[in-house]
Amino acid sequence: MRQTGGGATIDSASPSRSYFTEKRVGLGNNSYLGLSLPGSGGRVGSGSKKKKITKAERLKLLQEEEERRLKEEEEARLKYEKEEKERLEIQRIEKEKWNRLEAKDLERRNEELEELYLLERCFPEAEKLKQETRLLSRWKHYIQCDGSPDPSVAQEMNTFISLWKEKTNETFEEVIEKSKVVLNLIEKLNLFYWKRPPCDLQDKKYNKQYQESILNNLQELLHLKFNVATEILLQTSTLADLDSGNMEKVIKDENVTLYVWANLKKNPRHRSVRFSETQIGFEIPRILATSDIAVRLLHTHYDHVSALHPVSTPSKEHTSTVTELVKDDIENVEKAISKEVKEESKQQGKRSHLIQKEEIKVEEERDDIEVKMSSAEEESEAIKCELEMKILSETVSAAQLLLVENSSEKPDFFENDVVDLCQFTTLGGVYHLDILELPPQCKPVKGWMIVEILKEGLQKYTYPPETTEDFETENAFPPIEVTLEVHENVIFFEDPMVVRWDAEGKHWRTDGISNVSYKPNKRLVTFSLDTFGPVTLIQDAHINMPYQSWELRPLDVNKVLLTVTTVFTEIQIQIKENLCMLSSVKLKDKKHISILEGTWMTPIPFIIALKEAGLNIFPTRHSHFYVIINNKVPLVEVKAYRQMALLSSAFAFGWSKWNLLCNSTKVVFKV
Repeated sequence: MRQTGGGATIDSASPSRSYFTEKRVGLGNNSYLGLSLPGSGGRVGSGSKKKKITKAERLKLLQEEEERRLKEEEEARLKYEKEEKERLEIQRIEKEKWNRLEAKDLERRNEELEELYLLERCFPEAEKLKQETRLLSRWKHYIQCDGSPDPSVAQEMNTFISLWKEKTNETFEEVIEKSKVVLNLIEKLNLFYWKRPPCDLQDKKYNKQYQESILNNLQELLHLKFNVATEILLQTSTLADLDSGNMEKVIKDENVTLYVWANLKKNPRHRSVRFSETQIGFEIPRILATSDIAVRLLHTHYDHVSALHPVSTPSKEHTSTVTELVKDDIENVEKAISKEVKEESKQQGKRSHLIQKEEIKVEEERDDIEVKMSSAEEESEAIKCELEMKILSETVSAAQLLLVENSSEKPDFFENDVVDLCQFTTLGGVYHLDILELPPQCKPVKGWMIVEILKEGLQKYTYPPETTEDFETENAFPPIEVTLEVHENVIFFEDPMVVRWDAEGKHWRTDGISNVSYKPNKRLVTFSLDTFGPVTLIQDAHINMPYQSWELRPLDVNKVLLTVTTVFTEIQIQIKENLCMLSSVKLKDKKHISILEGTWMTPIPFIIALKEAGLNIFPTRHSHFYVIINNKVPLVEVKAYRQMALLSSAFAFGWSKWNLLCNSTKVVFKV
């Protein structure tokens, strides 16, 4: 069945629906969708005809598209202009705000710079105070009249040495008492030169060669006196032990401990020597047990042996350059002072000339003129004082810069067995181990004691001998086993290394020593020694470097607490004015009692005491060769230290991890 109406034909056999034909018309790059219904004379289907767009319609579509594009571009332009205007306005507001802050900061900075200039006068004033303190100490020594020489005066030191050389037949106890005076002089002489600024050390009066010459003479004379006293002690057979028949003597003092054993009976079975009430001793071979020998252990709690080691010093060119710079500044300032004084004197002369003329005319103005002259003199004195402070400031700056500058050359390395004293440090003093030829013993004759005096004095027994052809067995001269006690006031963070002194090469060596064992609980070290001589214990000087952290915290006015934390220890140091004190030491979270705690000392003796106790946290000029750190420019480092010193009474300072990451021209720390 078919129905026709309205120009459309509908098939009744199919569901009632309308058919649409989608047609895309392309106009260049534009397109649109058109919908068409079937016409009156046609059937809806795939074969229907498509409607064509005329040229006018196509142009109209293009025009509409162009207008739409222009409208979008205009809207985008207006939006961009609005955003740009807003951005510029924000920038203008921020810049004005920043300029106001800069102006305010500049005003504050000018005020702070004026305060800083006043604060930095502390450094030359402190140096002036040090100079006055040195003069005062010399005056106190002069009026004390105790017979001890002034270490800074060569004539007095030479007289003291000559007079002590002439004294003979001194007992060991007398030498020990005299040694306290000598050690005090050595300490004063060292401090005298360590505290002097570099420019003063160029003076012949304070020459470094003079210091070394006096020190060597004192140290050699002290050791010679100990040898002579030991010879007198060994000639006293009345000290022989009743059980063994051999002589044994122990003398202890705060600076020296003597252990002497004399083989009077020559019993080959008596080969183990242990001093009474101690575990210190020797295991001597059979050939020594049957010889006329004496074994001496002289433990000096100080180290005068390492001073003989040639350590590289700052290059003369560098030191002289710094010194010349300071001297040039001093000369320039002195010329300026003299020039200012001359100008002032000329002006005063002119004024006085005018005054003389005016005195005839107007006598009433005399008082006013005298006031002007006095004010001119005060101004001249003020200028002179200011220039003198400038000299001191330049001197202090040069000295501080020299302290933090690193050496450009690594110390010479000789052999594998030679100890580098820039990398290691000796601790606990020196153990002088000697095998001595037994001197003739005294003999009682009719109430008299007859003693044979040898011209050559105390002689050392050579072990092993230079020629061993007369001896049958190859192992006739085995190494001698030695047991020593570590000084109670010394801290070893690792097992100590044992080294011996090479007198020919003048350095410490690690060869010739075997079977080293250390008992930390008993503080005993045992080892075998091929030949006797000076022996000491060493430790890495940079074992506590680099620091894990540090903090400088104020406690009161001119009083701060410095806390340094390392891998092995935590050290707290109190600082007030020009004094330092060890507050506490922690080892592995346990408090360690040190004899230095609670004792106030000046900085240099305090640093030396900490180093001698094994608590070395102070880098040297060569430390950067042995510790991986981020080296800083010395001038930047000195300026940072100075500002921290000025503000330490009011602000706390601490370490920062970013200091390792920044370059050498910047220093980063927490405030």
